[in-house]
Order: sequence, then C-alpha cells, then structure tokens
Amino acid sequence: MAHTGTQTQPVRSCLLLVVVSVWVQQVEGVWPLPQQLHQSADRDCLSPQRFSFTYGRDSAAQTGCSVLDAAFKRYFSIIFPDFTKGSGLLMCENQSNRYILTTLLSCFVVADNLSVSEGQAVLRSVTVWGALRGLESFSQLVYQDDYGSYFINKTEIVDFPRFAFRGLLLDTSRHYLPLHAILKTLDAMAYSKFNVFHWHIVDDPSFPYQSRTFPDLSNKGAFHPFTHIYTQSDVIRVIEHARMRGIRVVPEFDSPGHTQSWGKGQPGLLTPCYKGGVPSGSFGPVDPTIDTTYKFMESLLKEVKFVFPDSYVHLGGDEVSFACWQSNPNVRKFMEKMGFGKDFTKLESFYMESIMNMTAALNRTSIVWQDVFDYHERVSTSRLLCHTIWKGEKYQAELSRMTQAGHRVLLSAPWYINHISYGQDWRNSYAVQPQNFSGTEEQKKLVIGGEVAMWGEYVDVTNLTPRLWPRACAAAERLWSNEEKTLNADLAFPRLEEFRCELLRRGIQAEPLFVGHCKHEYDGL
Repeated sequence: MAHTGTQTQPVRSCLLLVVVSVWVQQVEGVWPLPQQLHQSADRDCLSPQRFSFTYGRDSAAQTGCSVLDAAFKRYFSIIFPDFTKGSGLLMCENQSNRYILTTLLSCFVVADNLSVSEGQAVLRSVTVWGALRGLESFSQLVYQDDYGSYFINKTEIVDFPRFAFRGLLLDTSRHYLPLHAILKTLDAMAYSKFNVFHWHIVDDPSFPYQSRTFPDLSNKGAFHPFTHIYTQSDVIRVIEHARMRGIRVVPEFDSPGHTQSWGKGQPGLLTPCYKGGVPSGSFGPVDPTIDTTYKFMESLLKEVKFVFPDSYVHLGGDEVSFACWQSNPNVRKFMEKMGFGKDFTKLESFYMESIMNMTAALNRTSIVWQDVFDYHERVSTSRLLCHTIWKGEKYQAELSRMTQAGHRVLLSAPWYINHISYGQDWRNSYAVQPQNFSGTEEQKKLVIGGEVAMWGEYVDVTNLTPRLWPRACAAAERLWSNEEKTLNADLAFPRLEEFRCELLRRGIQAEPLFVGHCKHEYDGL
C-alpha cells in the first residue's frame, strides 16, 4: 500500500485492528458446538504446499487405515478449496516450516481432543470414528483472509457426542432419489456429525430395492424396473460411502402396512379386501394369518442381513389400517381361533412379535415405530428400540411411558422437517430438549438419540438438499452438543449462518437462513 500522508495512517491502523477482531470472532464457528472449546487471538498461517497429515508414532492406526487415509485426502481438499481448484499457489510470508496435523488413536485417551498450536495440531481419539469428527472440527477452524491466505487460531477442543444415535431418514419410495443425491446427503451428514442413515427404502408407492431373492418386487413394484431402482451394487456403494464417513446405514422394510408396492411382485402376500361378502379386488396390509407370509418375510430378512451389515434393522409397524382385515372372513376366523376377539391390535401384535423374533434369530436388533409399543407387544426390551415419531406434540408423554417400560427410545417427532413454514423454522428444531420429560435419570438414559425425518410426498431430487440443509443442522447440534450451552438460538444463529456458507462452498445447496450473503456463494448450478 502506498503511503499517502501522515494524517491517514492512524485510521488505517485502526481499520486493520477491526478486521483482525472480526476474523477472531468468526473462527469460533464450529458446528455442532464442541463440548469444550478455547481459542486465542494467536494464529498461524497455513500453506497448502507445506501442510500434511500424519499418524502419531504410538498411534494404534497407521498408514493403511483405509478410513483415515481417505479422510486425509478428502479433508485436504475441504481445508484448501482454492488450492485444490488450481487457482494458484498460496504461500504464507516467512513460513519455512511445515504445518503438521498428527492423529493419534489410543485406548488410553480419556476424551477425544484437538490441540492446535504453533506449527502443529494434535488430534487424539479413542476410535477411528472420533478421529473423523475431529478432522471435521479442524476443517471448520481454518479460514481465509481477503487475500486468500489460510489461517488457524490456537485452539483447544475436548469433544464427544451427547447421544450415540444421531440419525437422518430419507424416503426413497414416494419419490425415487438418484444415487448421487443420497451420496451428497451422506457428505452433508458427515459435516454435521450425523452418524446414522435411516434408509426408508420401500413403501406403498414403490419398491425400488432390487432384491436378489425376490427380483419381481422391484420388477413390478418400482416406478420403473430399470431407471428407478437401487441395484445391489448401488446399495453397496451407499453403505461404503457412509462407512468411510463414520455413518451407519439402517434399512427399513416397513410392514404389515405400507406394503402396497410389495403385493405387485409377491402374489398372495397382501390381504384380499371384501365388500358385500365377495373380494373387492383391492388389497390391504400383509396377511398375517398364513404361513407363506412368514416364510417370505424370513427369506427377505435373511437377505437384508446379508446385504446390510448394521446390527439394527427397522421393521416399521406403523399406521396399519384394520378395515381390510375386518372385511376378510378368513382373517376373522383366524382371530376367533387365536382368541383375539375383535381386537385387531392383537393381530398386529402377533405379526410384529413373529417378525421381531425372526430378526432376533438373525442376531439383529429391531427398531419399530411407536405404534408397536402403543399396541402393548410383549417383546424383550433388550431387542427393541422404539421411535417416538409422528404423534406430534404429545411426544414427551410417550417418552415417559416407553422409558418407564424399560424400552430404549429414539426421538423424531419434533424433527419432521419435510414440514416447512415461512421464516426461521430451524429454531423450533433447535428448541427441542430430548430428555425433558417426566421420568427418572435411569429413564432418561434410555433416550439413546434421535433423528431428522425427510418424508418424500413433496420432496424429490429437485428440492431435497435445500429443504434438508441447514435446517437439519439444528437437530444435529441438539444431538451432539451440551444442551445448557446451546439453548439460545440467537447466539447460535451467527455460527449456523457461517456453517451454511461453508456448506455452500463444499457443494451443498443449503438454503439461506435470512437476508445476507456468503463470501463464497454456491457455484454448482
């Protein structure tokens, strides 16, 4: 800058101080908020050419750990986006030494922590998955000045998730979501530290999962048997993409209701409905009164176990209409034989208990919707997880009842973000307190997490990403961070606004939170 006179020099010095102050404020924007974060104004300049990841000498993980090796490459591109786009070499002035981020995995680590100091950062974690979350935190600490140089402030972070299960549901039956949209969602989930992808893969409208055992399910039940299906290789790709980002894939095959598409490729599975004493030609839920139903379900669940390695499988059990069962004379005879009277909840309970026993025999843990609990199934609490899902504003009472009965619980009811409203509705999600219900401390420990749900009636690939992000981030922070430190949405807003801009720069088409702009606007269109 040319010197233009002594009168203006003090003003320019003052402006420089203000700019530095703004940057120091911005670098505190880690989302979700770590359990403990301490930063100073001291900062290091980072040169992409002299930055490297390495494993600690005593680390249990070393080169050859596929998850971390891939993460190092992925996060280098995230940390230095301009450099990797080939826009030139960005060197720091007077920097001759390398900057090294050392990752150390050890069972002796008391809590995962990230220490950023001059010339180096050290990431200590008990697990590979914790190291992935630490890399994400580090990436959010790096920022650029107006000239494109990269900086990071001295920082100390101690972190861990509040809840073990931090999920997101996608519905791929009501609208087919192409593979690239699912993979992009997994990327954004990792940035927000979600760790479970609940894949509601099939439902009434379509059956896009291509089964090896029952190929006609997708041949006849998908919207299109070639273009609107998930092949076995597609499913493997989703599972692997998720695994490399520390995300589990929990599939859902919902029955006995929500199965209209199943019946197209599996004759005899659904219950024939009657009108005036004769079949009407329409069909209801799965027929729970015949042996072939259970043989089919057992074969399908065996395939699901083989294809999806996670220990959980979601069995549904929600919103079963009893009208068709009531109309069918064979079902009524079965009810009489079993002593169920006219209580069709007992018939659904009989079916769900049979299916959950199959799942247990396959060494899998069942997840079901809350309806299953509401119908008083006599099931082992060690094998069952109940979602408190769609029964709206009364979810606190449901949490209390389920946990009092000894069931582990996942909360989703307040996070159905396919419902939209004008304004900053993320604040509603942010205000949720998952353990704020009447119960003992032991009951509250049974709330093992929750999930965001994006149902697909009005959502397809054209609006999936902006409807999800950054609105899902509110639940992500509630499930990860210390609740007492994150109850004020006004204080969270600047961090979320900054994180939304970061999502844009990473190629996630996240919608705006309010009036404003990002330094790097979305350029993917």
